[in-house]
Amino acid sequence: MQGQTPIEPQSPTGPTAPVSPVAVPVATRRDRRSRVHRRRRNLVAAVVAAVLVLALVPAAVSLVQALTAPGTDTLSARTVEWLRDHGFGPTVNEVERYWFSQHAPPKGGTPEGGLPTSKKVTAAAVGQIPTDYALLMGSTKDALLPRTPPPVDMAPFVSTPLPDEGVWAPTGRSVGGLPAVYTSFMRPDPIHTSLVTGFMWMDPKLLKAVHVPGLKEPAGAPPKYGANVPDDLRASAVAAFNSAFRLDDSRGGFYDDGTEVRRLVDGLASMVVNKDGSLDVVQWGRDRQIDANVAQVRQNLALLVDNGQSAAGLDSEATTKWGATVGNKVLVWRSGVGVDRNGGVIYIGGPGLSVNQLAELFLRAGAVRAMELDINQDWVTAFTFEQTDPNNPASITGNKLLPTMSRTNDRYLVPGERDFVTMVARY
Repeated sequence: MQGQTPIEPQSPTGPTAPVSPVAVPVATRRDRRSRVHRRRRNLVAAVVAAVLVLALVPAAVSLVQALTAPGTDTLSARTVEWLRDHGFGPTVNEVERYWFSQHAPPKGGTPEGGLPTSKKVTAAAVGQIPTDYALLMGSTKDALLPRTPPPVDMAPFVSTPLPDEGVWAPTGRSVGGLPAVYTSFMRPDPIHTSLVTGFMWMDPKLLKAVHVPGLKEPAGAPPKYGANVPDDLRASAVAAFNSAFRLDDSRGGFYDDGTEVRRLVDGLASMVVNKDGSLDVVQWGRDRQIDANVAQVRQNLALLVDNGQSAAGLDSEATTKWGATVGNKVLVWRSGVGVDRNGGVIYIGGPGLSVNQLAELFLRAGAVRAMELDINQDWVTAFTFEQTDPNNPASITGNKLLPTMSRTNDRYLVPGERDFVTMVARY
C-alpha cells in the first residue's frame, strides 16, 4: 500500500523473542577473580609490611643508637649486647656455645714468639707518703712500708717447661720504691701447649682497690669516676682488670656505697671491696654480710675455689653455677680473681680455658678462694700502668698482661661500657 512503511519480515521465533547473550569464556571469569584476589593479597601484604616497618623502626633506631653510643666496645660486641638487651640472650648464648665448641683451640705446639716477659718495674706511682717517710732513706723504707709476702713460683703443667714458665717477676709502677705487682705466664694444660695464660698478683698492703662502674654495667649503678680511671687517681694507678658478667647474666646482685643496686644473693661468689681499699673474694652470706666496712659487692655465679680446693662439679656440662653464658667445658677466653692465704689479690686471664682449668690455675697460684669474672676476648683485659711523661705522674698508658688481649692500651683510660677494678698506690 502506497505511503505505508513496508513491514519487515519476522523471524520464525516471533517479534518478542529475546536476544541470546554472548557467552563469556570460563577462563576469563577466573582471571578476573584472580586479579581481585591478587589485589586483596597485595593490600594485605602492604598493610602487614607497613605494620612491620612501624614496629621495626623503633628497634632499628635503638640499634643505631647502641652502635653509636659512647664507649670502647667493637661493633660486633655492641650488636651482641643489643640482642641480649632485646630478648635474644638465650639464642646468643646457644650460638656462642656452638661456635666455640666447633672452634676448639689447637692441640700441641708452642706459643708463637715464646712466653711473654714481664716489663721491668718503672717509676713510682704517687700515693700518700707517710709524714715520716721523707726522714728515712735506703733500705729502711722496707721496714717502714708494710708488705705482703710475694707469691711462690708455680709448677708448670707441661713436662718440659719454657724458660721462666710459672716464675713470678715484679713489674709495673713501684709504690714507695717497692714492687707492688708481680706477673707470671704459663701454659694452661699439657694439651693446648701453644696457649698462654697470664697471672697478675697485687700486694694489698701497698695497693688499694677502686671499683669503677661502666657506662652500662652494672646496670643501674650510680655513675662514678666517669667510667674510666679518673684524673685524680692516675698518678697513683698501678694496675686494672676487668670485672664480672653483665649483671643480668651474673645471677647475683651489686651493692655500692649504701645502695643495693640489685639484691645480693646468699651463696654466690662475691668480690668485696672494703672501705679501707682491701679486696676479698667470698661466698656471700657465709663469709660476709653487709657491715660498716663494705663499700662495694659485685656478685658472679659460684666460687671456683673454696678453702684451697676446686669446687665440686666444675667438669659438669650443666650451666647452673658457672655457665650462665657458655658451657663449663667450652674452651674460651676466661678470667677470674682470687685471694691467697696472705690476702694477696690474684688475677688470671687467658684463652682456651674451661671453668675447671681456670680453677686449677688459681690453685697453682696459691688461691684459697677464687671466682670467675668475665669471659670472651672482648672483655678479658688486664693492664699494668706506666708513666709516659717523666714530669707528669698522671700521664700514663696501659701495658697488656697478654699481648693477645684484644683491647688497646687506653682500655680503662677512656670511658667504657663495663665496670672494672683499678689498683692504686696506698703510699
